[in-house]
Amino acid sequence: MRAFIALPLPSSDAAVIEAAQDRLPVGRCTDPETLHLTLAFLGEQPIPVLEDLHEILSALHAPAFDLTLSGFISLGGDGGHALALEAEASPALSDLHARIKSRCAGLGLDLPRRRFRPHVTLARLPGRQSPEDRARLAAFLARENLLRLDGIHIDRFGLYGSTLHRDGARHELLETYPLGAAPPASPV
Repeated sequence: MRAFIALPLPSSDAAVIEAAQDRLPVGRCTDPETLHLTLAFLGEQPIPVLEDLHEILSALHAPAFDLTLSGFISLGGDGGHALALEAEASPALSDLHARIKSRCAGLGLDLPRRRFRPHVTLARLPGRQSPEDRARLAAFLARENLLRLDGIHIDRFGLYGSTLHRDGARHELLETYPLGAAPPASPV
């Protein structure tokens, strides 16, 4: 199964992003119900490996934190193939990402070796855009450049399954893991 680990966005913040998506003149928007910030892309994994990963992630304890999304970025090379909102640097986010990567490595999962650039994808953009589409996208970015979501409270992360379809990937939340829960007390 194709899988990834991500932070789901609270519905109130997803609604703000959905409103921006409604104004986007180009591209195929990400389903607002599945807006997320990917922490680790796992690729194709056998179900037994995902079951083992679930056990390991269930034992991970990390604090809840607030996240800020600010500034549009283009991903995927010159001109980009996706439009996203970038997450501002956060020690808590970086720590959670590192802990998850470490646990995945402990299971022998070979994750892509890319620099972690946390973001929420708003839309997939066509590989080739007409001059008119490029101008409409540039006008959108100029108007929406100040979009900023502060204080997004992150109190969980999830393990997702992903199925590819002609019209894009469909994501399904498989498991949820709370953040902020205190680790179990050790026996004395």
